[in-house]
Parts: sequence; structure tokens; C-alpha cells
Amino acid sequence: MFLADGWDEFRVLDAGGGQKLERWKDVTLLRPDPQAVWPMEPREADAVYVRSDTGGGHWEFHRELPAKWTIRYRDLTFAVRPTGFKHTGLFPEQAVNWDWMRGRLARWREENGRAPRVLNLFAYTGGASVACAAAGAEVVHVDAAKGMVSRAKENAALSGLSDAFIRYIVDDCVKFVRRELRRGNRYDGIVMDPPSYGRGPTGELWKIEEGLYPLVSDCVSLISETPAFFLINSYTTGLAASVLDDVLRVALPKGNVSAAAVALPIERGRLVLPCGASGRWTPKDA
Repeated sequence: MFLADGWDEFRVLDAGGGQKLERWKDVTLLRPDPQAVWPMEPREADAVYVRSDTGGGHWEFHRELPAKWTIRYRDLTFAVRPTGFKHTGLFPEQAVNWDWMRGRLARWREENGRAPRVLNLFAYTGGASVACAAAGAEVVHVDAAKGMVSRAKENAALSGLSDAFIRYIVDDCVKFVRRELRRGNRYDGIVMDPPSYGRGPTGELWKIEEGLYPLVSDCVSLISETPAFFLINSYTTGLAASVLDDVLRVALPKGNVSAAAVALPIERGRLVLPCGASGRWTPKDA
């Protein structure tokens, strides 16, 4: 299991009954979580996300909250704001992957004497981009949503990385990768966080069960001769960690492959909250 237990300003206080109670700095949020199938005693929160019978939902605020606030993870700072789709703009469980990538990139830079190049696909609000840039990487950040890219720029600025080499691209990830292949560009690290289902900026349809392996296969041809890592993250509940393990073993050259559930510790008891899965590849001599 990849456990994101390095947070100081974020905690999962409790979970159960299809919900999770989180503390984001000094704000407590109660949000739906289908993985929390065990019971939980009723708990108070500053804001509760209530699902609608017709889909979606809304926030009920029990005290006045700022429109957004910041949260720190180690030397990184991110903006947090409740959205209409229950999210906050940050997936804190990914911190365990940020740490892993930073360690790999620091070692790679020392061995190769230059800044590594990292491609971040389905990059959302830039947690992985900021983490890699903080490790001295040159990052290409690709996401189909213009608003998410704007928030990624905000997170880079909050982390003191406004002048870091991060190239922000609003594009369909599959199409961008194919253009990079034609251009002959190469990357030392590739990270992707594909959704279960989605559409690109001009309506391109994405289903992870159909699109994941072809995309990974294309990305393999973008890997440099001295790669640092390849990382896949998935929130799709039907896609087990072993599937990511198999995809990496089939698509990539022989190397070190590990895949596991990603999780957050829960303060109540010795519980953990499952948050999808990640698959990691590094070259044989890493």
C-alpha cells in the first residue's frame, strides 16, 4: 500500500457510512466517499456536501468560510476551495507519489547533471507538476480544462515556483502525445492521472478501459534513453492495482514495477481510506 501519511495540515478524522470527515488546516469538511462502507457515528463539520437525488449536489455551510484558503505539504503550498462537484481542487493522497517522484528526480539529476524533463498528463490543478518542478524538473503540464490549468499556475505561484520551467498546455492528452511523437520530443519522467470517463476540449471521448493501454503504449515511445520513472494513477474503482502492474509490465521495457492501493490514514482506530491505485516503473538499474 502507498500510504500518504506525511501531512501536517490535512487529516482524515473519520470515515464511514459513505462519507469522510476531513480537516483541511482549520476547516472541517464532510464529503461523500463510496469506499467508506463501514459505519460512522454522526460528526459535525464546517461544511457538508449533500448529494442530490437527480445527480450532483451542493454544499451546506455551518459556518462562514473563505472562498478559498491555502494548505501546505512540506515546502509546497496549494489553494483549496470547495467546488460544486464535492472536490476541493487537491487530492491529498497523491502526496505519497509526489514524494516518490521528487526522490527519483533528485537522484536522476545528480547522476545525469541536468534538469530532467517530465510530462504530466491529465494534470488537473498541478500537484504533481509543482512537486516535480520543486525537484528541479522541467515540466510540461497538459490538461483539457482551461480552468484547471489556471489553478495549476496559481499553485505554482503559491509554492514559490512562478519562475520554474512549467509549460502549461490546454489540450486533449491523447492528441498531444501523438503530436509529441511526430515532433520527436522525449521525456525522462512521465506521470498520468487519467479519469474514468471524460471529454477533451473539442468533445473527444475518453474511457479509461479502452484508452489507457493505447495511451501508455504511445507514451513509451516518448521516454528518453535515460528514464527516471513512469507513473500511472487511477481512481477507477473497477481497475485494480494489479491491472496497472500488468499494463506497465506489458508496455514498458523490463524494469522495476510496483503497484498498490493508494490510501490515507484515518485518525479513528487503525483504519485507512482507499483512494484508488498507482503503478510505478523505473529502469532496471534504478
